[in-house]
Amino acid sequence: MSKVFYKPAFEKSKEERRRVILETGINEFATLGLEKANINVIAKKAGVSVGLLYKYFATKEDFFLTCVEEAVKTMEDIISEIIMSDDKILVKAEKLIRSIQSTSGADSKYVKLYNEITKISSEKTLSKEVTDSAKLLAKRVEGVSASAYSEFLEMAQREGDIREDCDTKMFAFFFDSILMTLQFSYTCDYYRERMKIYCGEDIFENDEKVVEELLKFLESAFTFSRSDLK
Repeated sequence: MSKVFYKPAFEKSKEERRRVILETGINEFATLGLEKANINVIAKKAGVSVGLLYKYFATKEDFFLTCVEEAVKTMEDIISEIIMSDDKILVKAEKLIRSIQSTSGADSKYVKLYNEITKISSEKTLSKEVTDSAKLLAKRVEGVSASAYSEFLEMAQREGDIREDCDTKMFAFFFDSILMTLQFSYTCDYYRERMKIYCGEDIFENDEKVVEELLKFLESAFTFSRSDLK
């Protein structure tokens, strides 16, 4: 059961107002981080008063954790919709890759928020309650993908779509690591430059090429045995 970081008044407010406040908060915290984000600025951008925000949230930290919680729910919904579909494994993989390209390329706020919660989970200047909550949210993010990927690989194995001799939990870890690296490559300057070195200066102008080649790589990993390569 997730901890609620907001006051009851927030849940009772209009859905549209909640949506605007959370979206504004997510954008601001993702851009500036918890420390530099300003409640006054967020309130102004959301079209509400500072007093109203403090009516909804006891502290800036509570508001930040609520925004992270909302981002995690969004990620859960995206992954769940793809994983629970009747599509074959490579179709699901393609949808996950395209989702990463769209959310990490044009809109990297969720990646930045994840980086922020991992950073503040060890921040000495914050209260233990805040750092502990950040740790739990970071663990939940990892748990979402770990559980979802293990489940869909197990299902693919039962249906004969991937090799029988693989450890699906380890394959889930490797699969997630590949997707995480791709995510960083669309988000972080260092990884963007790294991808250009390997794949060419114009790689970010050709998303289809990235999808096509990564699917070839995954297909080989899922279906080839070592004896096939001898």
